Amino acid sequence: MEGLWERAAGEASASPRVLIISENASVRYGGEAILPWHYFRLLRRRGVEAWLVVHSRTRAELTGLLPEEADRMYFLPDTATNKLAWRLGRFLPARLSDFTLGFVSRLTTQLAARKLARRLIAEHRVDVVHQPIPVSPREPSLLHGLGVPVVIGPMNGNMSFPPAFETGAGAMAVALSRRATNLMNRLIPGKLRASFLLVANERTRRGLPAGGRGEVVELDENGVDLEVWSPPRERGRREGPARFAFLGRLVSWKAVDLLLEALARVETQPPPELEILGDGAIRGDLEALAERLGLGDRVRFLGWRSQAQCAQRLREVDALVLPSLYECGGAVVLEAMACGLPVLATAWGGPADYLDDSCGILVPPDTRESFIAGLADGLTRLGADPELRRRLGRAGRDRVEQTFDWEIKIDTILDIYHRAIGRTTPRPAEAAAKFRSPASALNAPTSPPREVRRRGRAGRSRSRRAGRDRGCRPGSR
Repeated sequence: MEGLWERAAGEASASPRVLIISENASVRYGGEAILPWHYFRLLRRRGVEAWLVVHSRTRAELTGLLPEEADRMYFLPDTATNKLAWRLGRFLPARLSDFTLGFVSRLTTQLAARKLARRLIAEHRVDVVHQPIPVSPREPSLLHGLGVPVVIGPMNGNMSFPPAFETGAGAMAVALSRRATNLMNRLIPGKLRASFLLVANERTRRGLPAGGRGEVVELDENGVDLEVWSPPRERGRREGPARFAFLGRLVSWKAVDLLLEALARVETQPPPELEILGDGAIRGDLEALAERLGLGDRVRFLGWRSQAQCAQRLREVDALVLPSLYECGGAVVLEAMACGLPVLATAWGGPADYLDDSCGILVPPDTRESFIAGLADGLTRLGADPELRRRLGRAGRDRVEQTFDWEIKIDTILDIYHRAIGRTTPRPAEAAAKFRSPASALNAPTSPPREVRRRGRAGRSRSRRAGRDRGCRPGSR
């Protein structure tokens, strides 16, 4: 009679061999950079043979997080082109720099990744290549002609500002950039030749370049690590004002200025308080606005916080507010829901995909005035009704557990890998993972990470900027 371990080992041996290629991977900076990290670590935890190719800017972080997997991580150094693009880009507006010099820099990194991928595919007998980011449906991919199927995504984008907040110049810039990327996808046809294109929603599907031959599958971009984002053991009643939190980068399209104006209109007693977790170019302007509005003693700017610190803060407040006007995904919404919090957010983009009346309040951005009034009304309702907060928070946690748990996403992505390589056995590694001992959950030998070439100085400088935005850059998607 075949033993349990023998059956598990046999099933695991049939699992796909996966190469994940990404521009960035980081837990520290969050945003889309955290996505390839979750795929890699969770595939490895299930015993799937997986390798990660990523830029060297986060080498120390990644190898520190999983030293036992260091020999499965490959790091791409800065080239002379990367360094020059970064230096020149500092003299251009952020959006223009991203469309031009930033694009050239990313393609340079992809070119190096493609060259390395060819060697790793042969060396490790890779079955499928997965490119989780960039999540923009319009960003061209150089990952084609590798001899194995390529899966790209989940992507999330094709965003515009709400009409009431779009400027003529901004709309024209976005339209021109999108036409340019359509042409670039003809010249750099990775997305047109991919086996699977994963999209978060119908809006993103419409942003894909025309002429792709791969299967398009809808899959949420974001997931939640329920081991990190969890509610307190007991969220009891407490005295004092309701406490709200904003979590994200302090940039104009996050609309924190409108949130402050809304907070100033709330007349409940005691008046609610707001914690702002995050940093960015307009922090000083927002601090000055809070003082002018008479909110100096009710608003606290806490600056950048680690993921664990953010999770702890969310466990200690009453609700999350995300007034962003340009949020393709909005992972922070799911993270707050996982912590058992109700969410007050803009009825536009990613948050509208995650929230409904059962677990949050969505405010339509019809006009500037009506939007501020809607935020103020939401703050008033949530601040004055603890039972409403508890009911919405419980429903949000249930929704995350049922739909957005990262373990569920890994189930789905394994099915897609099998379909891409023509196998029909569903998730063989999952069965093996159930029988692994804790000591063997991450069983790769420890060895020094492989550096393709020496990392340049620019990589260290650019790492400070990589992946910091938890939303998406206007026009980039």
